[in-house]
Amino acid sequence: MKEHYPPDFTYQDFAPMFKAEFFDPSEWADLFLKSGARYIVLTSKHHDGFTMFPSHRSYSWNSYEVGPKRDIVGELSTAVRAAGLKFGVYHSLYEWFNPIYEEDKKNNFTTRYYAETKLWPDLKQLINDYKPSVLWSDGDWETYDTYWRSTDFLAWLYNESPVKDEIVVNDRWGIGIPCKHGDFYNCADRYNPGSLQNHKWENAFTVDSRSWGFRKPMTLNDTLSTNQILYQVVSTISCGGNALINVGPTQDGTISPIFQERLLDLGNWLKINGEAIYSTSPWLHQNDSLNQDVWYTCRKVKHSHRHPTAIPRDNDNVTAIYAIFLKWPTTNILLLKDLSTYLHNGVYKIELLGNEGLINWNIKNGVTSIELPDKAKVHSENAWTLKMSLK
Repeated sequence: MKEHYPPDFTYQDFAPMFKAEFFDPSEWADLFLKSGARYIVLTSKHHDGFTMFPSHRSYSWNSYEVGPKRDIVGELSTAVRAAGLKFGVYHSLYEWFNPIYEEDKKNNFTTRYYAETKLWPDLKQLINDYKPSVLWSDGDWETYDTYWRSTDFLAWLYNESPVKDEIVVNDRWGIGIPCKHGDFYNCADRYNPGSLQNHKWENAFTVDSRSWGFRKPMTLNDTLSTNQILYQVVSTISCGGNALINVGPTQDGTISPIFQERLLDLGNWLKINGEAIYSTSPWLHQNDSLNQDVWYTCRKVKHSHRHPTAIPRDNDNVTAIYAIFLKWPTTNILLLKDLSTYLHNGVYKIELLGNEGLINWNIKNGVTSIELPDKAKVHSENAWTLKMSLK
């Protein structure tokens, strides 16, 4: 800031510069729909305390009174739901500049003035006014859940709120809570363990590898490529997680063309390969032990008594196995180790999603050899999916 703004310029002076004059919630919702997303999470308030809705406790520090003079949360929630998607909100528990919070912090959090007079009312207003399907908490790390009164709030959320039968929350509710408690775990930013977890989790990662918000000096090399995004999505789904992809909009309310391109690339890929992603479950193996560029998912019978994301124990309830490979072999022969035990000649058939006809294959010395078609005749790009199912 010292290099680019006057000496007396403060963080608060940014607010009037945030106009969002080109913000079109329907355009955003259409982009998210085309990207293949099933749910959207909007930042309702980040650590600076500026709310994107007319908070009753953020006087002159919200998007309705300063800058855009619009209810960003309300407008986008309406557009997203009209597009058939689920809507969620991110909300930071703490605030950088709030003197009431600083007073509680000075008191070693023995007082709860901020939590009770600012945080709770804001959270309840969000839930009551916008009825989100997801509440994504953050900014919890400076103190324990007892200060935030997390259990009291969650008890209200699950038992009395208007979204009590649908709402899900993450795990950031105080020191010692992440990766231990929550409907789904985030554990850490860009969390991708690469192995099957025993609890539902989410990989929240950024297209700009260096920031969660928009950066003017961002370069093309700073952004994840389509292949890198697909790796994150595919490996996450294979291990039982959800992928939450962050794009930071500009101050004028638009999403950068490079972000749009990446999202549309993902959407086009999902049009062909989405069968291996949506409503699938982790298989007995995740990453092939011979070919590290291959990740597995599977589809189970609908009447299975086990939860679809439960750790698999056998192959009995599986109706299809999907092998998603991120690199096309130069020989057009894909070698896989972990399929061999489960494939039986004359019983299983193999297809390449997006292409007609069956794929020839054989097993030798415990390795499945799959003959791929000419790559020039394949419809999918960047990553490809083989489907194994009973004849």
